[in-house]
Amino acid sequence: MPESELVEVTDTTFEKVVEKGEKPAIVMFYSPTCAFCHSIEPYFRQYAKEFAGEVTFARIDIGANLWTAERFGVRGTPTFKFFCSGRPVSDMVGAVYPALLKRMIGRPEKRGELREKLHGDQLRYKRVRVNPAYS
Repeated sequence: MPESELVEVTDTTFEKVVEKGEKPAIVMFYSPTCAFCHSIEPYFRQYAKEFAGEVTFARIDIGANLWTAERFGVRGTPTFKFFCSGRPVSDMVGAVYPALLKRMIGRPEKRGELREKLHGDQLRYKRVRVNPAYS
């Protein structure tokens, strides 16, 4: 798999890749010691292949990049944040079912197809929390 399908970002490259990127983005905030992160990562890489060209897939290590994690209020891993026009529009926290993650990626508003209709403050922020006990 080409590395360009899944980009490793840092505090210094996050703005360029995610916030000022041309496409909508999904970012996986992870920790190298997180078992749930290791179990979902193969699916995340697979979805990066499936949606290549439509969505930017990135991941960031919250242990090495504290500033970005704190900026977006990441308190647990894995956390998936969806960005459209450089702004977070939704997120998923905790161990999630791969099918649920894929469904959220595939929704048109996550891909930016409705970006023209949603201007400025009209972007709605939706938070999805998943209880790891039920995953």
